[in-house]
Amino acid sequence: MNNFPNDPVGLPGFAALMLGFVVFFAALMVARMRATKEAAAPIAQKASVTWLWIIVQGIGIGIIGFGPIRVALEAGSTKAIVEGLAVALLMGSAIALFNASSRAMGKNWALVARTRSDHTLVQNGPFAWMRHPIYVALFLYMIAMAVAFGHIRNLVVGIPLYMLGTWMRVTHEERLLRTQFGAAYDNYAARVKRFVPGLF
Repeated sequence: MNNFPNDPVGLPGFAALMLGFVVFFAALMVARMRATKEAAAPIAQKASVTWLWIIVQGIGIGIIGFGPIRVALEAGSTKAIVEGLAVALLMGSAIALFNASSRAMGKNWALVARTRSDHTLVQNGPFAWMRHPIYVALFLYMIAMAVAFGHIRNLVVGIPLYMLGTWMRVTHEERLLRTQFGAAYDNYAARVKRFVPGLF
């Protein structure tokens, strides 16, 4: 009996995910360097509790990778090629969205929720359409991983955990931004949805 009834996958999707992971990690390192290359202004506010919710998000994403990966489809089969294209599209979208978002944030980007004394309310780039595009990028990455690994069933647990961690991070981040920017943030939040432009 197979305790992890995951679907067989093809090499194109698996390879697209691995390449995407390398590029995504490089984009993350560039964002970190970009945020720290300027002289750091004093921290105005910080919500260290967001580390807990980062861990919850990480567990949600990690669950997607749990279980065996059966690279059993013929690499040239229609299913393997379609799967590879889907993973490449998801990963490309995730990387492009993360890179554009971190570039728009510049020195404001940080892993843990905080604002600096010289913090600015970013409303350009992807932030013109959604307030939390980086979390959308990570969600796309998670779906790409589920498809590439054949772990679609794992999304039943992974998505709710990721959503819980994301919602709690958003709650803390928005509280800091409202404290820092007041009515300006309220106006921005009234105009721009959190995750899906015009919907949610």
